Amino acid sequence: MPQGVPCHARRIDIMGDDPHTCPTRLVDARNIGVRRNKRWIIRQVDIQVTRGELVYLIGANGAGKSTCVKALLGLIRIDEGEIEQAPGLEVGYVPQRLSVSPTLPLSLRRLVTLTGRFSARDIDAVLAAVGLEKLGDPPVTTLSGGEFQRLLLARALIHQPDLLVLDEPDQGVDIAGAEVFHELIEEIRQDLDCGVLLISHDIKMVMDADSDVVVLVPHEHDQQSPGGAAQSAGHHGSDA
Repeated sequence: MPQGVPCHARRIDIMGDDPHTCPTRLVDARNIGVRRNKRWIIRQVDIQVTRGELVYLIGANGAGKSTCVKALLGLIRIDEGEIEQAPGLEVGYVPQRLSVSPTLPLSLRRLVTLTGRFSARDIDAVLAAVGLEKLGDPPVTTLSGGEFQRLLLARALIHQPDLLVLDEPDQGVDIAGAEVFHELIEEIRQDLDCGVLLISHDIKMVMDADSDVVVLVPHEHDQQSPGGAAQSAGHHGSDA
């Protein structure tokens, strides 16, 4: 992406709002922008995630996807717009990658509990939920890429999150493994009735999904503002 070119979000609504239901909105970002070193990383981005909803955030490398998520979670400040979170929002985060030194004696079950103390029953439950219950307690450095991603997911689930955020969780996983992983996420969303925000660069997979999509699109020129404006478009008729 050219230097100095901000990204704005285009939201593609698959399911129309049902006037008879009032789902719990977990996070609501309106017209947010993040500016660093005199350059807009993202600008005029609107994202809403409600309980039980899966929202994809897609864009090219360098489009500001991770920056956008960090802003939504309050990890970095925003320079314009506003973000509202549901009171007491519990977030489970699955990073794109987590480096573990091969000399560090870190076992599977220990990684799950790094962020707090949990009962053996809770640990067993989340490991079963991601299909790792039969592995025992091996060093995490011996796990395959797919097994390690499932372990990071279990680590996020043990907090029983209202909002599950996944940063390109299929990185380092083959196509078959990625499909299984996404099916697992869908099962977890339905079981927990949690909101899910999933960062991805796989446009084909996203467009095949029956979910809302937010696309970060770089715009060099805009008559109204340097950063463009958020636009809405139909699922099959938009440019990403």
